[in-house]
Amino acid sequence: MIREDLTYVIDPRGKTAGELAEMIGGCQEIKFVSLVGIDLAGNDTDERIPVGLFLRDMEDFFSGRAVQTDGSSVVLTGIATLNNAKVDMIADRDVYWFVDYNADLGDQASGKPVGTLRVPAFLRHDGRRVDSRSILKNSLDYVRQEIIALLAGRSAVAGLAGLPFEEIADIEFSVGTELEFWVKTPAQTANVEELSATQVIQENYWQRTRGKVRTALEHSLLLLEKYGLRPEMGHKEVGGVKAQIDSSGELSHVLEQLEIDWRYADALQAADNELWARSLIKEVFRSYGLEVTFKAKPIIGVAGNGEHTHVGLAARLRDGRVVNLFSPDDPAGDFLSAVGYGAIMGLLKNYE
Repeated sequence: MIREDLTYVIDPRGKTAGELAEMIGGCQEIKFVSLVGIDLAGNDTDERIPVGLFLRDMEDFFSGRAVQTDGSSVVLTGIATLNNAKVDMIADRDVYWFVDYNADLGDQASGKPVGTLRVPAFLRHDGRRVDSRSILKNSLDYVRQEIIALLAGRSAVAGLAGLPFEEIADIEFSVGTELEFWVKTPAQTANVEELSATQVIQENYWQRTRGKVRTALEHSLLLLEKYGLRPEMGHKEVGGVKAQIDSSGELSHVLEQLEIDWRYADALQAADNELWARSLIKEVFRSYGLEVTFKAKPIIGVAGNGEHTHVGLAARLRDGRVVNLFSPDDPAGDFLSAVGYGAIMGLLKNYE
């Protein structure tokens, strides 16, 4: 069930510590806070800090003085060693914070499920930020500086003849992802030859979902909307076999592949959205007795879980206009601007 009386997102941007404390304290259902740092293997940290402690020491959480972890507990290969293992966790107040609800645990006072506020964080070791989110943020800052320096003072760039380079105020990034995943009933398997055959004849792609898979898919889309991710589509992917109906009328031997897409966002926010969407989708499908895996190749010889990542680069002008730096003046004659071709060349050069 989708509840309308819950707080799903806290926006800390531009808020003082006092304003944030008032916002969070006004949500009785938020009982815990979890700082979410992302190590170099893409693992997200998860813990339960009583919300009262977080509110009391909020400034320490923002500065990295409140929470530390042992570097051996996260993947920071070649960085945190046994002799120098302390890693500080720094709450990020420039992105959205999502409230993670425990449907199995209710709060008697509010009548709502117990919520944990997920606060994206940076990991700092020896004075340097060393986590995946920091690498992304530093990369964006570097590209922003390089693009502005590259365009400054130019009178023209191929494909961007009408761009007033002297009016560029900032460079903006956008990222959108398409998430594929396999769904199955626990402890039940399907024949690999059968999976391969259905894939070859393409009998699953964009077909109708049924039973608990349909319910879990629709439930996930509705929740993603509540969290502000603005879902755009959910559908069956190429992999899978038709489920069977057991003696109770329930579908059994479920093994199929799905895809869910949602609205693009600023690059760092998009990365946070992706991680939260994965957690949310797993929990929703689990509540219907279904397992989810996002592994790239969970079944040898059958379609893996690919994922398109769409990237955009735009210039925001001083008058507020936004100009797509990849789009050429004449889309019919040129596929990309010189900046767009340069971006593809850079990806190919650094791919390995």
